[in-house]
Amino acid sequence: MLVAGLCCLLWGSAYPSIKLGYVAFHILPEDIASKYVFAGYRFSLAGILLLLLYRVGFRRKLKLSGREWASLSILGVLQTGLQYMFFYVGVANTTGVKGSIMNATTTFFSVVLAHFIYKNDKLSRNKIMGCVLGFIGVIIVNFHADLLTFSFSFTGEGFIIMAALVFSITAIYAKRLTAAIDVMMITGVSLLAGGLVLTLLGVSLGGQVTHFTWESSLNLVYLALLSSVAFCLWNLLLKYNKVGKVSVYNFLIPIFGALLSALFLGETIWELKNLIALILVSVGIYLVNRVSSLRMTKSR
Repeated sequence: MLVAGLCCLLWGSAYPSIKLGYVAFHILPEDIASKYVFAGYRFSLAGILLLLLYRVGFRRKLKLSGREWASLSILGVLQTGLQYMFFYVGVANTTGVKGSIMNATTTFFSVVLAHFIYKNDKLSRNKIMGCVLGFIGVIIVNFHADLLTFSFSFTGEGFIIMAALVFSITAIYAKRLTAAIDVMMITGVSLLAGGLVLTLLGVSLGGQVTHFTWESSLNLVYLALLSSVAFCLWNLLLKYNKVGKVSVYNFLIPIFGALLSALFLGETIWELKNLIALILVSVGIYLVNRVSSLRMTKSR
């Protein structure tokens, strides 16, 4: 619970951090190519830091078979590259509060996918109720403050949902890889591979990241560190726990993301729609997690 909570806190902090990074590096809202370069630098640095720690800190060899290198590269292209192609554009086209709540769809996708893939991770009445309540919360946050006008942008909220779907699918693939490959290697190689893909894509489209100052550089380093720590711990959790049980904690991301966006970006969180959405998302966490707890008790 504590490790999952830490991961969600770090990912929640990414929403204001990315927006502050756009400002610090002078990346304009319409400059998608430079956003990809920014994301590529972040994940490439995160992957390099993890692999250096693995090789120098733990003194382990970076030794994998050709098939394992290929598997990790595919994971990196999808989990890091494809996911963040959607995510970085989506974050730029919505508020940090709204984007973080929309990202709660990750939990729903993971719980539903686990039902069809794992025999011991099936949907139940409470899980379905929790997912439905959470989805209602996601819908409500797309209304304006008066709760009468609906607002949804495909390249904003839509891209956040697409990123959540990609993350849910690739998390299941990552869980399979943890059976034979060290978690730190999986995370390091996949982050580096995805980061290189994003960087090359952004540069090929004419993107660039300049204006390196102490402020912007620290922002980039923080984003890289939160990625390396959060993804490594999350993959470790997936190795030893059910996907549905771990994924339910993703509901904490919108809570942390909304609070941190309000704190660092000055965005309004004390709107009726945001409070209702956060309450519904929190109840969704409780219902899905309550099922897991009951099953654990019975299995004992």
